[in-house]
Amino acid sequence: QVQLVESGGGLGQPGGSLRLSCAASASAKILSINDMRWYRQATGKQRELVAAITRSGSTNYADSVNGRFTISRDNAKNTVYLQMNSLKSEDTAVYYCNTDRISTTLRSVFNVWGQGTQVTVSS
Repeated sequence: QVQLVESGGGLGQPGGSLRLSCAASASAKILSINDMRWYRQATGKQRELVAAITRSGSTNYADSVNGRFTISRDNAKNTVYLQMNSLKSEDTAVYYCNTDRISTTLRSVFNVWGQGTQVTVSS
């Protein structure tokens, strides 16, 4: 079984910070993970791309979070992070991590999503 598991969500204050993590796990050894992304979905809105990072570390961000959020990854730990600073109420959403491919010694799995973690920004 191949999966992504997010952690680190919760309640943050306006202007504060939170850090999300997303770790990949599999029953077989993970050989590589393609581009990794963070999406978010607020209540009543469509899911939107927040940030993405290639395997080599190139990044891009949605305009709404550029300069406030930082995506990073640790390939040795098969983990992607999202450091969220200067939080705003409009950052409140369920955050999901995603990758288009995880390759293991047994097989490759495509379009893998985590279960999501709630981030609420409120005073």
